[in-house]
Amino acid sequence: MRKLNFLKYRWQLIIHDRNKRLWTTLVLFSVICLLSSVIGCSKRKNIVEESAIPVSVMEVTKGDLEETLFYVGDIKAQEQIEVYPRISGKLLENLVKEGQKISKGDVIAYIDRDEIGFQFEKAPVTAPIKGIVGSVYLDKGTSLSPQIAVAKLVDMDVVKIRINIMEMDLPKVKEGQLAKISVDAYPNELFKGFVERISPVVDIDSRTARAEIEIANPDYKLKPGMFARVNIIVRERKSVLFILRDSIVRDDGEKLKYVFVVDGNGVSKRKVDLGLKEDLRFEVTNGLQEGDLVVITGEEYLKDGSIIEIVDNYKE
Repeated sequence: MRKLNFLKYRWQLIIHDRNKRLWTTLVLFSVICLLSSVIGCSKRKNIVEESAIPVSVMEVTKGDLEETLFYVGDIKAQEQIEVYPRISGKLLENLVKEGQKISKGDVIAYIDRDEIGFQFEKAPVTAPIKGIVGSVYLDKGTSLSPQIAVAKLVDMDVVKIRINIMEMDLPKVKEGQLAKISVDAYPNELFKGFVERISPVVDIDSRTARAEIEIANPDYKLKPGMFARVNIIVRERKSVLFILRDSIVRDDGEKLKYVFVVDGNGVSKRKVDLGLKEDLRFEVTNGLQEGDLVVITGEEYLKDGSIIEIVDNYKE
């Protein structure tokens, strides 16, 4: 009987010990699951916080840059003159038409003199310059006098544009500088001219000085009266590193300039020194090397060390 009771007691101890170990295991398993959940949430939070920022980039390359001054003006003929008869009379005959080329001394019209002693004698009206007939004013039979013009002649082999240079730009503009001219009639064509004259006097009201651009016009494409856009090239740089304006981040009251340079899957903020500017392109004199990739869109969301995803590689 005692032996039976002992065995029963022993079995109860075994069962109790087993249940205790099972409970301990369940508790440890629950703790591990809870910790795993917390760690997993933390990792997911870090992944969200470090998600890549989409950006567009551009490779730093070399090119030629020009600093220009932009002005506008009207095209004028090199020489333009109204032709008047020397005597009074009736217009007997027009010998030219608009657009016709003529030489100096060519007869452009005849007049019937109405002076006493010269009845029915034709008097010639001659061209005082070479050029193109711009306008023919009068019809046959019109009464004329030395105050009434017969025609307009223009010399268009060379045309000119007068512009008013702002006082602040005067130190940059010199005679002989190249100018690029565009007109609406030929939107895909640039014409070359040169600064011929600069007035030594600044107008006190407008604070500008008059300058004149001359352009060779052998094909007569540029016509008097056309509106022209003039870019005077005041400085040039050949084969220099450049970046786009959109890549530049300004700091410290616009004094310091930075760019974000791609470094692996992230970016580093780098100070740059800039030189000549041409439209949206800036010369880089220090801080970058050829082949560097700089961010041109998305930089407003970046900081030093940000993780990025390149969505577009812009080609200049």
